[in-house]
Amino acid sequence: MNTQDLIQSIKRISDANGISGFEDEVLHVIRAEGAGLGTFEEDRIRNLYLYRHENKAGRPIVQLNAHTDEVGFMVKAIRPDGMIEFITIGGWIPTNVPAHMVRILNKDGVYVPAVVASKPPHFMSEAEKKAPLEITNLVLDVGASSSEEVIKEYRIGIAAPVVPEVSCTFDEKHGLFIGKAFDCRIGCASTLATLKELQGMDLKVNLVGDFSSQEEVGTRGSIVSANTIKADLAIVFEGCPADDTVVPSYQAQTCLKKGPMLRHIDSRMITNPRFQRYALNLAQELGIPVQEAVRSAGATNGAPIHLAHDGIPAIVIGVPVRYAHTHYGISALFDVEQAVRLAKEILLRMDSKTIRSF
Repeated sequence: MNTQDLIQSIKRISDANGISGFEDEVLHVIRAEGAGLGTFEEDRIRNLYLYRHENKAGRPIVQLNAHTDEVGFMVKAIRPDGMIEFITIGGWIPTNVPAHMVRILNKDGVYVPAVVASKPPHFMSEAEKKAPLEITNLVLDVGASSSEEVIKEYRIGIAAPVVPEVSCTFDEKHGLFIGKAFDCRIGCASTLATLKELQGMDLKVNLVGDFSSQEEVGTRGSIVSANTIKADLAIVFEGCPADDTVVPSYQAQTCLKKGPMLRHIDSRMITNPRFQRYALNLAQELGIPVQEAVRSAGATNGAPIHLAHDGIPAIVIGVPVRYAHTHYGISALFDVEQAVRLAKEILLRMDSKTIRSF
């Protein structure tokens, strides 16, 4: 595995801007990162498909899925004083939003920096200080003093997409990334890395990289991609919320530097137990560190994929992300490498007989 290539790929894809429905920049970066691996096609919901050069007719199809969108915001209204009201895109906790920088895409395609602002404490009553924070209490401030200035000079309009102002960094000494959108840009990088690891190899299955849109607003893109690819098997890469800092150690199932997490269940999917056991047994046989999780909440693109057609056996290979759905996530290179390694080893052994056994 080319470690430096993987590091740079994660940084470039993470830094690309793209809330749900506005993933154009992300797709541009993925096309560049995947150049030479196969043929790209794109559908009308902006899913991007990468069909491996080595695919041959008549083989079972394996869908390698990751989603391209990130949580963010959208401009709702512009006040007369130049403050910008907004809504959330994807799941945010209001207290994680204020006092951060964001980027607002204007009508000229330029990202304008802004501060997520709230009423200063100097002007708040005691009741206001104690009241729960709501998104409606917050505004975006580009430094303007009127709505006319926002519209005419900053060229910002209604429905402008807004993303966190964050650049991905890598701490080589500790093997850690800090950046935005690891849910699920780390998954996108993992899909590409898996295809790179298998480049030129003659497999018994055909691989389709599926970089799907709008996961954060209801797994919408993967509903379309599952119907397009019509896979026989699916591996979903995801940036999964790490729990090692928020639950007792005996409950922790998604820890940094302990390998990818394979979830057995979440709110919308019971993972195919036969495919799941195959993956877990193979990881144990090869000494690939993995974690198992039982989740009562959350969901991934595995939800619509495993329900498509007559049911597609699917597993989720999740890379732990501390503080997912905030401006800054923390993830470990080790976990990404092991996720790619596991997917590679599964695909090297996969054939039609094994798929039928699931």
